[in-house]
Amino acid sequence: MTLHRAVIVGASHAGAQLAASLRQEGWDGEIVLVGNESAAPYQRPPLSKAYLAGNCTVDKLAIRSAEFYTKLRIEVLDATVEAIDRAAGHLSLSTGEVLPYDRLALCTGARPRRLSTPGADLAGVFYLRTAADVEMIRDATRPGRRAVIIGGGYIGLETAASLRALGLEVTVLEATERVLERVTAPEVSAFFDRIHREAGVNIQTGARVEALSGDGKVGEVVLAGGESISADLVIVGIGVEPNTELAAAAGLVVDNGVVIDDQAQTSDSAIMAAGDCVSHDMARYGRRIRLESVPSAAEQAKVAAATLCGKSKKISALPWFWSDQYDLKLQIAGLNTGYDEVVLSGDPTRDRDFTCFYLRAGELIAADCINRPRDFMFSKRVITQQVPVERAELMLAGSV
Repeated sequence: MTLHRAVIVGASHAGAQLAASLRQEGWDGEIVLVGNESAAPYQRPPLSKAYLAGNCTVDKLAIRSAEFYTKLRIEVLDATVEAIDRAAGHLSLSTGEVLPYDRLALCTGARPRRLSTPGADLAGVFYLRTAADVEMIRDATRPGRRAVIIGGGYIGLETAASLRALGLEVTVLEATERVLERVTAPEVSAFFDRIHREAGVNIQTGARVEALSGDGKVGEVVLAGGESISADLVIVGIGVEPNTELAAAAGLVVDNGVVIDDQAQTSDSAIMAAGDCVSHDMARYGRRIRLESVPSAAEQAKVAAATLCGKSKKISALPWFWSDQYDLKLQIAGLNTGYDEVVLSGDPTRDRDFTCFYLRAGELIAADCINRPRDFMFSKRVITQQVPVERAELMLAGSV
């Protein structure tokens, strides 16, 4: 019997979108979505924000209802894929079953980078990637308890805001000289540093963790300079690593992610990939990039579905991101890699809304917009269409 089955590995944003898009593109055969969590695909960005702060339930995180998958004849399996046999066209599952496929899509996502210092395996040390992770963190939180967050990136700062809302004492330790150093201009870093300090967060930059200590459970964080910081719980947010082991073992090309082309195709024409686990050459930036972004994952998934159905679509949308902290919504248009000038609209030293525009050789390439949705939409249009724009126009953007 000839099979007509598409299997999607990873019940992520990308996986859920790909399954839905397959039906929209006309795939009439079986669709099997394999995830290693018992819950149906759910939104991950709110985990460090509304979900951790207790402002929403896990049911509210669902990307689609259970009825949606039933209606579209999408089978959702709770299993781990242990191996891909490309020659035979099947997957080996943790359940002992063998799952044949005609077409395959990898949406395996990423996992938190682990802390390698002594004491990192003590009880009370947490990572934040899944709903189960957040539930364990919430079980450890009580007003007045001391939380230490290792890492001053977006996840670290979002978590700090949520824990302050829960009444915890929060310390953020960042190894570099400023929070968000790898992703924003100094002016934006200084803004978020100010906002968090005003909210009662203790931020220490240039803070290198040497060890975690405690009697079976973490009790303090020891810095390289010898300082000890008391902790009832520690949350590690030092970045993520793409889940590429399955693809690599199957012989697919991997380079900081499963390598895909503009049509989301891997080095095997029968296998697509999308989401945090992939990297691809972006002509706009002249290099291969791996994006950790829900909008990018969704676009890649839609393109992958079209390709699986024999249609021609290309990944081309401008990357964009967002972060929620306290009453602030940061919306980021484009990538600021290689910027040589910034133009500010608003005053980040005193306001709670402003935009940082990033220019390269006079061209707008990215923008960080805090509580300025109109600037965000303006920036996306200008960057996408490469519209010439005057610096004076950018400076006045928020008042237009």
